[in-house]
Amino acid sequence: MPSSFAHQLAVSSAFPRLSVGMNEPVKIGFLAPLSGPVESWGLPGLNGCQIWVDSLNRSGGVMISGRRYPVELRAYDCGYNADRAQNGARHLVEEENVKLLLMLGGDTITPLLDYLNGRKILTSTLLPSDLSPDTPFLIAPSELHPIYNVTGVEWLSANRPELKTVALCSQQDALGLPSLATYRAAFGCAGMSLIKEVQYSAESTDVRSIVQPMLDVDPDILCWCTSYTPMVHAMTEYAHAHGFKGQIMSCTLDHYERLVARTSVEFMEGTVFQFPDFDDPLLREKTFFFNQPHVFFEEYNRRFPDSWSAVSWEYAAILDIWHSAVEKCNSVNSVSVLAAMKQLGHVSHAFGPAHWWGHDMFGIDNALVGDWPVVSISKGKARVVAFGSIPDWLARHGETLKQEMSDLGQLWDQRLVTDAPRPGFICEPPSV
Repeated sequence: MPSSFAHQLAVSSAFPRLSVGMNEPVKIGFLAPLSGPVESWGLPGLNGCQIWVDSLNRSGGVMISGRRYPVELRAYDCGYNADRAQNGARHLVEEENVKLLLMLGGDTITPLLDYLNGRKILTSTLLPSDLSPDTPFLIAPSELHPIYNVTGVEWLSANRPELKTVALCSQQDALGLPSLATYRAAFGCAGMSLIKEVQYSAESTDVRSIVQPMLDVDPDILCWCTSYTPMVHAMTEYAHAHGFKGQIMSCTLDHYERLVARTSVEFMEGTVFQFPDFDDPLLREKTFFFNQPHVFFEEYNRRFPDSWSAVSWEYAAILDIWHSAVEKCNSVNSVSVLAAMKQLGHVSHAFGPAHWWGHDMFGIDNALVGDWPVVSISKGKARVVAFGSIPDWLARHGETLKQEMSDLGQLWDQRLVTDAPRPGFICEPPSV
């Protein structure tokens, strides 16, 4: 329910203001992979943000203290490389004067945290495992990677109880290891047996050395965790070529239509992942992106054909929340906007109501947690089959997840000791 004018006035008067000139645009920084093996988790997000910005500017821009200001995107391709990310952050902060910095997170954000925090730059990540008490201006308001993966495992356990054994794999980086910990916890809590685990270097392209040992133990389920899109495709095609007949799970399944074409409709039937197409009938009742997610999906595919991915909407969803907070506090000052976000209480994120969470796991309540969709391939098309409650699962199994995170060194206090800037990598096409 919208707050009253009196409430908005009381709230806005409590925050410091940062004025902008009458015609001066409010700049948003986008620092993510726009090329390379992680491109599908960066570039499509920039595309989605451009749709969001264009729509806002057509309505006059962002309202601050009774005046409207245009919003502009400033993008920098870090290619999932730590050195390039540092150069990009300095350019966007010092030369472009951005008021919000959108990032994928992971290994590219680690060396930037002291710099961004020292300058109080409000920064978003898609990886809540980046959070710590020392990063008060880092938020994860859109994607709760990888914790939402528990919903897919729990749904599969309830609907396919005959599936008992799992072989999984994960790359050894800041995207892969938290995902591995989450899947370990989820499968264990569902009573499924992990019979093979393969950890591989993020630079690896040798698909056979990863997938064949998993096939050799004849599992009911093959799980790719949060492997990069080129690897997900190559591993799935390898499993198909070598006669796998069981269940496939993956965090993401970008460009799944290509996999259907390269394998078969029958092989891909029932594959479970976590990211829907936005023309899904079950999303028509969700209130985000101007209450019309299917219109956003149609506009995205019209302007950026064949590029929809897991993140096409996620960075734009962060802009939705940021926009609401800016107009609530009448400021683009990071301190004010963050305080307004927190005072929003239960925030409506992409899939319904959510609340700020994370202290037990990450030392700070800077992540939004709520429901998340479970997606399955049906006759070659991705369809939402359920919305699982992440808070409910955490209430029952949170300590198990925390232990698995600890075992892989992914808790915030462990990362303070072990994190070091990584140079990034250039990945060759996977070899089957």
